[in-house]
Amino acid sequence: MAQFVTPTHSMKSRFLLYVGFFAVATLLAIPSASAADAALRGKVGDAIDRGLAYLAKQQTPQGYWSSADIPGLSGLCVQAFLGAPDGRHRKDDAVLHGLAFVRGNHRSDGGIYARRMGIYNTSICLVTLLQANDPGDAATIEAARRYLVGGQTQNSATPANDGGFGYETGSSGRETRPDLDNTVFAMEALRLYHQVHGSKEANNAQPDLNWQAALDFVSRCQHMPKETAAAKGAPAPDQGGFTYTPSGTNEHGPDEESASRVYGTMTYAGVLSFIYADLKKDDPRVVAALDWISRNYTLEENPGQGAAGLYYYYDTMAKGLTAAGIGELPVKGGSKVNWRAGLAEKLISLQKPDGSWSSENGRWMEKDPNLVTTYCVLALNLLHGGL
Repeated sequence: MAQFVTPTHSMKSRFLLYVGFFAVATLLAIPSASAADAALRGKVGDAIDRGLAYLAKQQTPQGYWSSADIPGLSGLCVQAFLGAPDGRHRKDDAVLHGLAFVRGNHRSDGGIYARRMGIYNTSICLVTLLQANDPGDAATIEAARRYLVGGQTQNSATPANDGGFGYETGSSGRETRPDLDNTVFAMEALRLYHQVHGSKEANNAQPDLNWQAALDFVSRCQHMPKETAAAKGAPAPDQGGFTYTPSGTNEHGPDEESASRVYGTMTYAGVLSFIYADLKKDDPRVVAALDWISRNYTLEENPGQGAAGLYYYYDTMAKGLTAAGIGELPVKGGSKVNWRAGLAEKLISLQKPDGSWSSENGRWMEKDPNLVTTYCVLALNLLHGGL
């Protein structure tokens, strides 16, 4: 199994990358780059600059991208600029206007949202403000942290949902139902908060997330049959993978496919959640998740979903494998792949002449070139640091 770095080290590495102080390659002790990787690193840097130039042109005069009702989308766009190599885009006008828009969506209840999806938007926007590292945001950051902590599900009528997060706070309505996607966003924001302000034990932030309950929720989203792979001689196809919800309810409605399907994006989200929750590398859940990733590694589709959510899959792959400290990834057949180089080359090959990326599959908003371009730049920022 590939090396899995400790959670504290990996999260600190990711924060330092975001603020442009050091390269992830150094912090994760990645072996020195080859000449081929160095050349590819240059191409990645160029693709990032072209992608950000495209995004800068798409920003509205009000500072948002695509929709004023989804400040989290604009928060992701700002993160793409903040995380660019060498911090060279941190002071771009797009960042200044985007941050102003994000701050303008701070609500009296502490959340950062426009009309709906309070947890989703607040989680992303909190990460954005933490990465921006402006002392003037201290009160907004603290209020957003408290809002997220208060949105964690507890004492639910469906006990399997306890510990997780939905799109909204509350106990009734479809958008309050917890899922792994919103849970990993919230856990990322709250873990980064602690990394910026000191350890959970040191900064005494109260109230704090119930991390054990969150870990339990995430674990219930993982497919872990009672009969182990060792007992069977080979793992079941889904063993170690993750689903959108632990309950098997439909993700969007009675006519949609079940949210109990194991697929790539959620499995990488599960790995990230384990890291944020300080789960150890030899924990059977971690081992099983990384084994599923090794068995199902591909850049041609989002395993379990095909073309749906492909670009978010690329983004979560880059985040998950970077945070896990994996260099070469063992794959089916016993070989190893340089996943960073492979993903970088794939993304570069898909970039449009105008610097954007786009998808023909519209599920999960991926027909929006602003969102898809942001996913790709976020992934490339991480890849650049590791090549």
